[in-house]
Amino acid sequence: MLRATEGQEYTDVHDELPAHAVRVPTLTSVLLLLVTLISVVSIAKADDQDIQRATIIMDSYSYSPNELSVHAGKPVELTLRNAATFTPHTFHLADPASGLHVHAEVSAGESQTVRFTPNQRGTFTFYCEKKLLFFKSHRERGQEGRLKVR
Repeated sequence: MLRATEGQEYTDVHDELPAHAVRVPTLTSVLLLLVTLISVVSIAKADDQDIQRATIIMDSYSYSPNELSVHAGKPVELTLRNAATFTPHTFHLADPASGLHVHAEVSAGESQTVRFTPNQRGTFTFYCEKKLLFFKSHRERGQEGRLKVR
């Protein structure tokens, strides 16, 4: 923004701001980016029964978190919550080589819990199988995630 004073030429108001005033928006932007990145990845927490529990929110073409980390050989209990108003979603994770096969269909506004024990380490893809005729599938629209077994 330019400002003129009597008898002077226009000056840039930003030249008069203290250095810390310019850094605040940058720091805020960096903090927001970090919070966003942290919320995308989740580590399942084991309870006193050694069951790893986590919740995945299913919404319009997304899972939140879309990346989940668990330990091999310990049971996992996932609560799948469909936050969509009308659309059902699925959670499909199948890897025959590792013995993983988890499938659940969750109606709009509902929740469902699935239990499984991953025995092999690796990264496995889960996704929504829903597709309307002549349209891209939910997976093609980005509704997929990763299960990392450590």
